[in-house]
Amino acid sequence: MTVLPGIREDIELHTSDGLTLVGELALPASGDPVATLVTLHPLPTGGGFMDSHILRKAANRLPALADLAVLRFNTRGTTSPRGTSGGTYDHGVGERADVAAAMDFVARRALPHPWLVGWSFGTELALKYGLEHTIDGVILLSPPLHRTSEEELAAWNGVDVPVVALIPELDDYLRPDEARTRFAGMNGIELVPVEGGKHLWVGESQTTRVLTEIVARVNPAVLPLPDTYEL
Repeated sequence: MTVLPGIREDIELHTSDGLTLVGELALPASGDPVATLVTLHPLPTGGGFMDSHILRKAANRLPALADLAVLRFNTRGTTSPRGTSGGTYDHGVGERADVAAAMDFVARRALPHPWLVGWSFGTELALKYGLEHTIDGVILLSPPLHRTSEEELAAWNGVDVPVVALIPELDDYLRPDEARTRFAGMNGIELVPVEGGKHLWVGESQTTRVLTEIVARVNPAVLPLPDTYEL
């Protein structure tokens, strides 16, 4: 739960269909970020929001430990301590405009090297809409593949954008063996089975594993991540 030093700013995103989404941008306390994580949270009807623990801990730690900017926001109709975003949950359809609003913000603020980091429902948004934007890569945490079609997966073939999927060994929805089958039509995806992992990545060891895998793709020069920090 420790919040390491950083510059944290409450922000608003504005969608093309007239909604205001609430969020936060976390930046390194000094110097420019080397890359940007645009995070997409789990299913709001299942309790997912911008403060879902992996995303919150990424924002609390990675600006200081890995020189990363971390953008978190509530998709339409989602509530967190930061507030409630306008609109209503739209099963991943209207949320297309939410992703676009986040990427517009990244462009306006000239945040460097954006990576989409989706978790569960957020992986569906990344896979469905990521190709509509200029991104350096995609990281999928516990993808359920409930809403992403085979055609949407195949659209990533031949695109020079790395896609990495962390697949928990004990996931509730998609485990490593099935993931290899379901992602077979998406050439080039890197599947990372995580022994002992669960869909919600509960516990410090799983949190550390997830954050390390993210940083290994986005700014590997800072690895290994320290487990202590001098304030």
